[in-house]
Amino acid sequence: MLQYENNLEVKQLNSLALAYMGDAVFEVYVREHLLHNGRVKPHHLHKEATKYVSAKAQAMMIHHFLDEKLLTDEETAVVMRGRNAKSGTVPKNTDVQTYRYGTAFEALIGYLYLLKREERLDEIVKKSLDIVRGQKGGA
Repeated sequence: MLQYENNLEVKQLNSLALAYMGDAVFEVYVREHLLHNGRVKPHHLHKEATKYVSAKAQAMMIHHFLDEKLLTDEETAVVMRGRNAKSGTVPKNTDVQTYRYGTAFEALIGYLYLLKREERLDEIVKKSLDIVRGQKGGA
């Protein structure tokens, strides 16, 4: 990754900025996961990826983490901030609550990534992929 002279105040970032970063980071993890599992046709890749990166899937993941109390207090606070963030837009295919929990998941991923907590990020992503595979029989 690029090195910057000034440090980013990650804990002070807006939740939507964290979600913006988390969306991209999680997408890369999912794409790599699909390629490692033999998915190579572009249409199939896109179809499989949506099982992981949709607001519905991400809301399901974050609910699992919250219900099972798998997050630290600090991570839970980031999730709650992300859930309460008002983006001003909601996609056509989901309700507001699902969209907000999806944003909360992305905020957590962005937070861990920007703080360079790679081991914890890998742990959360692996568990997230496992959750979706268990629910949908995904890759």
